[in-house]
Amino acid sequence: MLYRKIEKLIESHLMSGSQKILLIDGARQVGKTYIIRHVGKRLFANFIEINLVEDLLGARLFSTVKTVEDFYLQVSMLAGDKMKQKENTLIFLDEIQAYPHLLTLLKFLSQDDKFTFIASGSLLGVTLSQTTSIPMGSIRKVRMFPLDFEEFLYANGLSETAVSMLREKFEKREALDEPKHEKMLDWFRKYLLVGGLPDAVNAYLSEKNILAVREIQSEIHDYYAADAAKYGEENRLNIRRVYDLIPSNMENKKKRVVAQAIENKRGKTFRDYLDEFEYLIGAGIALPVRAIANPVFPLFESSQKNLLKLYLNDVGILTGILYGNNIRAVMDDVRSVNLGAVYESVVAGELTAHGYHLFYYDNRSKGEVDFLIDDYESLSTVPIEVKSGKDYTVHSALTTFVQNEDYHIRKAVVLSNAREITTNGKITYLPIYDIMFFQAAPGADSLGF
Repeated sequence: MLYRKIEKLIESHLMSGSQKILLIDGARQVGKTYIIRHVGKRLFANFIEINLVEDLLGARLFSTVKTVEDFYLQVSMLAGDKMKQKENTLIFLDEIQAYPHLLTLLKFLSQDDKFTFIASGSLLGVTLSQTTSIPMGSIRKVRMFPLDFEEFLYANGLSETAVSMLREKFEKREALDEPKHEKMLDWFRKYLLVGGLPDAVNAYLSEKNILAVREIQSEIHDYYAADAAKYGEENRLNIRRVYDLIPSNMENKKKRVVAQAIENKRGKTFRDYLDEFEYLIGAGIALPVRAIANPVFPLFESSQKNLLKLYLNDVGILTGILYGNNIRAVMDDVRSVNLGAVYESVVAGELTAHGYHLFYYDNRSKGEVDFLIDDYESLSTVPIEVKSGKDYTVHSALTTFVQNEDYHIRKAVVLSNAREITTNGKITYLPIYDIMFFQAAPGADSLGF
């Protein structure tokens, strides 16, 4: 079984006795159902699982349920013998987005406090925005992502002791020796190929066959695109177009979304596609990085809503699209292949999964800085530059950015393949794999160092 960090959060919430219902959001195929089922069956003698998409396509028992009493009656038809007490009965509502009215009912199920509940779904951001009565105060919504790099290391047999040692080295700013560094880079490159979708990771672990991995990634990529088309209705074609443009945008020097390229129509602006962007982000299949005009803490106050970069939610899907079955492009560090977009995608995924809201800086005269995050400890902005080549110390835009006294920059980070950890003025150079230790503090962004 794959180790998932969210397991501890789920267990802690379910055992807390809280009346709030935990709602696990996330893109399809990231492992929501599996981990909830695993924890639920372990902790509760009576585990009741109801897949609402299956119900929608079948008996439709819950299609018209509006009251707590009616809900219990329908559940009793399926598992009445398991409906005991709150302490030993967990009711798991899977794919709850199939019935938006049940999201509203969660408030009343929470208040009734008769059983323990947990729910999961995809497109919950979109569904909640269209729900007339959002059960605020009664739910705790947490987003789940594909396996991050640390979880990938555990899947490949690295122990918690070893990861703790790596974390301690990171915190002390001590570089690994050459053999350990090369091994970490080897694992990192394999992560670029495999990504973090559980089915792809399991296929890699069992078969070590890139063809099997790529087949799964391709199926999920197509599934995401088809899913977008199904829910988009009036905008379904444009949702698909925006989604399909993400990999090619990553290959451009400026990776932001260009509105006129979506339909190849002049005069189209960012505002014409707000619903499409909201869908892709809300569905969890695209990760947003928003432009900043005035890069000072807190960043959201100066975010430019009409400039946006989008990254795919899984780096394995991206490398499959870009390089197919040719693993040499990634594993052999081929000089003719620029892995900058791939490295950026990993960093975007790691930072997002670890609780950061992402921004970037783009100035026509001063250049672009890949990522900006808020550091609540120092109350300042931290710029992050990602380098895949050997010229990682060449970064004119970052240098100019850091030197601007109006921005009050206290520290900056460059991530690259280099083993050494060094600091030059405000800029610290770190190995690319250390991104796994950047962790936002609860409720606020923090670099963790």
